[in-house]
Amino acid sequence: MQDTEILPALAELMDERRSRMVLVIGNKNYSSWSMRAWVTMKAFGIPFEEIRIHLDQPDTTAKISEYSAAGKVPVLIANDITVWDSMAICEFLAEQFSLLNLWPEDTAARAFARSICAEMHAGFSSLRFDMPMNIRADLHGKGHTLGAQADIGRICEIWEDCLARFGAHEFLFGAFSIADAYFAPIVTRFKTYGVSLAPALAAYADRVCAHPAVAQWIREAKAETESAPWHDARPLK
Repeated sequence: MQDTEILPALAELMDERRSRMVLVIGNKNYSSWSMRAWVTMKAFGIPFEEIRIHLDQPDTTAKISEYSAAGKVPVLIANDITVWDSMAICEFLAEQFSLLNLWPEDTAARAFARSICAEMHAGFSSLRFDMPMNIRADLHGKGHTLGAQADIGRICEIWEDCLARFGAHEFLFGAFSIADAYFAPIVTRFKTYGVSLAPALAAYADRVCAHPAVAQWIREAKAETESAPWHDARPLK
């Protein structure tokens, strides 16, 4: 499709889906999985209504279950279609808004991007447990267990590989993509827990935080006043 044809076609597609695109998320300060889907939609200008449900409350699961039987966030409601799980949501959006190139255009880069997102989706359990997302907090020196350090090492390896092979020293695959949205919660964790990074990776983390969609999420997370007891009350090593 020629460039002159893309904008009208995209505008028509966006109008068609604008009326009933709803994203159900948790607290922005704590919900890393919600952040991934939300940042993806914001970064690519996909319009949606936001419903935010407070986490770690007696009625949290019941409220989320009004939108998805899985009882977890995020949940995307697109007209008569319900999609739950952040990876499924991102793939659905990439399919529905293919003109926006949410994944890298190059076949090899796209395959690599999907692989690292799948690895993030399924792995890094020590980092998740020992360094839970808490954007408002300053927990420098906490959570640096052997397991978390091993996960951090693997993430740094992924970033270095992507930036060297595909990123042209901007985002992981050049232009901002689902892959950067997927690692954005990791960037916030590194800042919360004072993780030291090599200069090139620290610069990448700063670029992610400065991206308008990520910066907006961080601002709104810091403006929240609710507490999620599991995140705030449990001791960190």
